[in-house]
This record gives sequence, C-alpha cells and structure tokens, in this order.
Amino acid sequence: MRRPAFMAAVATTVLAVLLLGFVTNLAWAMLQSPTAIGKVLGVLVLVIPVIALWYLVNEWRLGITVQRMASRLEAQDRLPRHDGARTAGGRLTEEAALDVYEVARRGVEMSPEDWAAWFHLAFAYDEVKEKAEARKALRHAAALFRAAR
Repeated sequence: MRRPAFMAAVATTVLAVLLLGFVTNLAWAMLQSPTAIGKVLGVLVLVIPVIALWYLVNEWRLGITVQRMASRLEAQDRLPRHDGARTAGGRLTEEAALDVYEVARRGVEMSPEDWAAWFHLAFAYDEVKEKAEARKALRHAAALFRAAR
C-alpha cells in the first residue's frame, strides 16, 4: 500500500516547511539589524531556506515522476520482480542480487535511452545495496521519462 509512505512524505514536508519558516523569520530579523554584521549574517542564514526549498521541490518532483513511472510499468505488468534465493529476512542473497544487477545492467547497455531499463537498474542497485547508484539511476530514469512525454 502506497498511502502510508505518501502520508509520511507529506508530514515530513510540513515539518520541513515549518522549520524553513522559522529560519526565514530568523534571517529576516537579522536583516533588520542596524549593524553590518547582522545584515551579512541575515543574508547568509537566508541562503539555508532557499537551498532547502529547492531540494524539497526537486525531491517531490522526483517522487511524483517515479510514481508515474511505476504506475505505467504496473499497467504493463513490467514492474521489477526479483526472483532468486532469499535470506531469512526476505532480501535476495548476495549471489541472487548480483544476478539481478547483471540482467538490469545489460538491459541498460542494450537500451541506454529506455527509462524503464534505468528504472529496473535503480532497483537492482538497491538489491546490491548501492543506494547512491540506485538514486542516480532513478534520477536518470526520471529525466528520460520526462523527455519522452
């Protein structure tokens, strides 16, 4: 069920926006300072909410795009399904995860402009515990998906 994850994202975003409001208010108060140092600090503190807001917008944009990609793949019955030997905790064994990764990597090599291949590679990276690479592959898949529309 996707609902709890979405609600957690909304709650986290609301808390982040509240915090950004507090920091912006603090920066505004510093900008009202009669001293030059206070004004400089106000400008520097104001950079924090600007960067954070940019990050929040990009994360929501990515999340919405990933959901659209997953919905399309689900409708086509092409969501990543990783078969293979599993540990007691339910994750793929290291060998099975490497097999999944190799299949996904070859898929990207054969179709480097296919967003679905990159989507599958992202989830294969996750199986081999390469979180940073998974995120890069997912961002690339999202960029290809948006370009294809």
